[in-house]
Amino acid sequence: MSRAAAAARDTAGPPGAPPASSRPPAEAAGAPGAASGTAGPPLATAEASSRSAHLGAWAELLRLPALFTVPGDALAGAAAAGARPGPRTLLAIGSSLCLYEAGMALNDWADRAEDAAERPHRPLPSGRIRPAAALTAAGVLTGAGLALAAGAGRPALAVAAPLAATVWAYDLALKHTPAGPAAMAAARGLDLLLGAAATGGGTRAALPSAALLGSHTLAVTAVSRRETTGGSVRAPLAALATTAALTGLVARRRTRLPAGRRAAAAPGLSGSTPAPTAAEALTAALGAVYAATAARPYFHAALNPSPPLTQRAVGGGIRATVPLQAALAARAGASATSLLVAALAPAGRLFARRAAMRKVSIT
Repeated sequence: MSRAAAAARDTAGPPGAPPASSRPPAEAAGAPGAASGTAGPPLATAEASSRSAHLGAWAELLRLPALFTVPGDALAGAAAAGARPGPRTLLAIGSSLCLYEAGMALNDWADRAEDAAERPHRPLPSGRIRPAAALTAAGVLTGAGLALAAGAGRPALAVAAPLAATVWAYDLALKHTPAGPAAMAAARGLDLLLGAAATGGGTRAALPSAALLGSHTLAVTAVSRRETTGGSVRAPLAALATTAALTGLVARRRTRLPAGRRAAAAPGLSGSTPAPTAAEALTAALGAVYAATAARPYFHAALNPSPPLTQRAVGGGIRATVPLQAALAARAGASATSLLVAALAPAGRLFARRAAMRKVSIT
């Protein structure tokens, strides 16, 4: 990665090549300082390296590993609406991905001055991506997200439009206000409702799931507000309490009695509490995974609210989104969908390792 070393290697052509003075002008121009006598990589290799670095900067700006937490919103929404995923669900997922990435690009554009002081390594303050390019990407991705939602039907567009407005309002105006975490929670809840609207045409049945997912997002966002400075014990403790409450609400069994016995059956009588179904067992297991993923880093951040541990707590909260989505789908009786969502978690970790992007933030 040393520019000095690269320049030294570029000072001569291939072994046995004539001196720069006897080579054609175009060839000589491609080997500055040829008198040093060292061999350098082909120009195509340098261009490929530059292109790879540029793509890596965009991957960092858009937080690509976090994308694996997005499809579960629409899938959980479809399950909550009692509908099987279909082509319109795929359009809703595409819309969600575009709007999510628009928010990531807009986030860094809006925070470019703050990041120059607190996070100078990020793509915009480091100069790897121009601010105008990030803002343009946010606009294009927003338009693409709304177009995909329109393709899924008018009910989906009716949800995607306020979702897009919430994303822009959060990044441009609400992020650093007391309303910031609530706005982020509303965006995540709307994203789940987008899947319900696109797949089933209605959102009422999905409102409880949207509220649970939004509560989790509210807790994570509250912790993230101190990820660069640390010092907050209350936010991790509140997130820990929220995780415990959500785990209980998601995994709570809903007693289903046969017709004619609902009023007569009394607690404790034989047959009043049916055996757990496979979906209920799966819900409980996924709820436990959710709790384990989120609770441990929250607890550590509460004990020591330093910036590194606070950042780990935020990362744990983001990763816990996937098992929560899967648990919500299983809770609605969509076992196959819940397993599909759960598979996104290891896929996201594998991608993060291969892309060398293990630290993911929502701020």
